[in-house]
Amino acid sequence: MLLSIRHRTLYRYDPAASRVALKLKLFPAITASQRPRSWTVTVNGEAPQMRLVNSYGDEEAVWLAHEGATEVEVLAEGVISTSDTQGVIRGWKMAARPAMFLRETTLTAPSEAIAALAREATAGKHGLAAAHALSAAVREAVDYRTGSTSAETTADEALRQGAGVCQDHAHLLIAGARTLGAAARYVVGYLFVSEGDQPELATEQETHAWAELWIDGLGWVGFDPSNRICPTDHYVRLAAGLDARDAAPLRGSVTGTMDESLSAEVQVTQAQQ
Repeated sequence: MLLSIRHRTLYRYDPAASRVALKLKLFPAITASQRPRSWTVTVNGEAPQMRLVNSYGDEEAVWLAHEGATEVEVLAEGVISTSDTQGVIRGWKMAARPAMFLRETTLTAPSEAIAALAREATAGKHGLAAAHALSAAVREAVDYRTGSTSAETTADEALRQGAGVCQDHAHLLIAGARTLGAAARYVVGYLFVSEGDQPELATEQETHAWAELWIDGLGWVGFDPSNRICPTDHYVRLAAGLDARDAAPLRGSVTGTMDESLSAEVQVTQAQQ
């Protein structure tokens, strides 16, 4: 499948910020499941400098403004060719070992309730079957409900509330997998929502999130509890991390005393062959 993507983020500062620094993780990697046909990232019309590949294997860049900035527009767009590999990540290398993704964070901190959910879901199962069972259990335990949580909601809070969005599903799956000793990481990317897909996911205004678990004999495998599937050719992977904060496509710092506003829009459509 060919997917055309346009991701625009606009920051406004009043009065002007004296300094703005951005870290961008907006560069889809080349893997067996995706290959950029064309892809550009610009900040205020210019390509960011200081591009590198981090220890996770994801490309990132830094953009700096040392003078007054009233607006900062980040635009990522292009066409990606995608294939369905049943969620298995092939043809891509990273420096970090899987064990690095056993580290817990504030957002993915385990609790007894999370551990119990993981034990019950995977009882008598191992490897890929256990991962599928845990992903299904997460979706059953946490209903998809837009606006029910915030960026600061932890996996345990979402579980106790019984409602959340894709970020919460991914955090809970990661936390549960780690209680079982399985490496797991948060993934952010784009999702093409077509006719017949989960209707609530059509409300996703920005990026989509899922998780990848390390399965012996297979490597990293993606699971999207929100959609109850492994990523297909409707998905484009951007970056991974320990949690949503670590994997964020855009992070930054601003110097100065001002009001800040943020708007973002993502368009993902099927392109002509």
